[in-house]
Amino acid sequence: MEPAFALDDDKPDSHRRARVRAVLERRKLTDSVSAEQATASWEQDRFVARARALFYARLMFLTLGLAILAVPRWAFYFGLHGTFAFAGYFTMLLYSVANFMVIDHPKAGRWVTYVTLCLDLAIMVVLLVKPQLGGGLQSPLLATQLVFTTLFAILYPKPLAVLPPLLALLVTIRLDLLLDRNNFTAIEVLTVLWYCALNFIIIYVLVYLNEREAAAHREVVELQGDLKELAVVEERNRIAREIHDGLGASLSSMIIQAEFILGMAKEDSPLRSEITELKATAEESIEELRRNLQMMREDFELTQGLDDYVKTFGQRTQVDIRFERSGLPRKLTPDAQLALFRILQECLSNTVKHAEARTVQVKLDYDLNRVHLIVRDDGKGFDPQRTPRGHYGLLNMRERAMKLGGELIVDSAPGAGTRVSFSLSSPS
Repeated sequence: MEPAFALDDDKPDSHRRARVRAVLERRKLTDSVSAEQATASWEQDRFVARARALFYARLMFLTLGLAILAVPRWAFYFGLHGTFAFAGYFTMLLYSVANFMVIDHPKAGRWVTYVTLCLDLAIMVVLLVKPQLGGGLQSPLLATQLVFTTLFAILYPKPLAVLPPLLALLVTIRLDLLLDRNNFTAIEVLTVLWYCALNFIIIYVLVYLNEREAAAHREVVELQGDLKELAVVEERNRIAREIHDGLGASLSSMIIQAEFILGMAKEDSPLRSEITELKATAEESIEELRRNLQMMREDFELTQGLDDYVKTFGQRTQVDIRFERSGLPRKLTPDAQLALFRILQECLSNTVKHAEARTVQVKLDYDLNRVHLIVRDDGKGFDPQRTPRGHYGLLNMRERAMKLGGELIVDSAPGAGTRVSFSLSSPS
């Protein structure tokens, strides 16, 4: 009989997680990938696929080039013979292979592909102007220039990035005039205008289609993110309703029963203190539950929530706690709000349990890009490098900060009080 936990691998969630993990690993992304990172990964994959297609196109050109070198009449037509021609051929082969090996690199792949594509253009211009008769604008290979315009526009769909093939056409015309091999006839003028028009049509169509494709992809990625957020919000609201109707009702019933039993108990009964403490614990629990439910709602206001908690905590513990806010408040994500609140809770709890502080200063500061929570007390302090075994408060705070990409700094020393600073980025 197979172990019970082996059945978990057959659950749809397990397969879904494995598929998501495989895609993230292939794209070198993390679980907390943003829309910008997803778009950048998609653009990189698209470039790599097109650059590989360029490599296979080069192999075809190299095959044709080898045929030209092998057929004496063709080689004589282009003036390609001797050691120099073969050296140029193998140079093109080597840099094509080198380009293929670095295609996957995010930066080097793009730059090397662009440079080698420009080298291909230079070789094309040489082949166009080399023949003494039938070269230049009369060469049957002139249409290759349109192929390069297409490749540049596909790989680098930016107006300035597609200048090299246009310059190659102009260089071919200029060299044709300098060599003065034939008169610049009306047919050749028409040829130049025709090729210029085709180049601009190719560039416009490919750049336009690329922009539409990229915009559509960004819209889909943003829509997926919005749907994910909506699903999280709906599930959070559902859980909040269930907790309120279930656990909240049970705690309310416990408080009512405690009050009823307390009314029945005699004044001098030792049970009265126990019942009173039970009632106070239930009231504190329901207050904590209510606060957690508020944080799960979209309309939770962090500053007011922290201020209320500080006042309640100070009244209950008789510790002098002062709360201060600075900067313009901004809406934070529910996870960020919860982290700030939990870290404040842990800090205040430590001041009572361990620090024996008389006064505590709490400051919530909003600057241009980040939000800072600073809690300072005048307690007995401790050595942050020697946390007692079994105390996980600092570890939990650091894990919360790490999960959100925030920064937690604990500054303390025996007899010098404690200062805890937590900061994380906030939307502008």
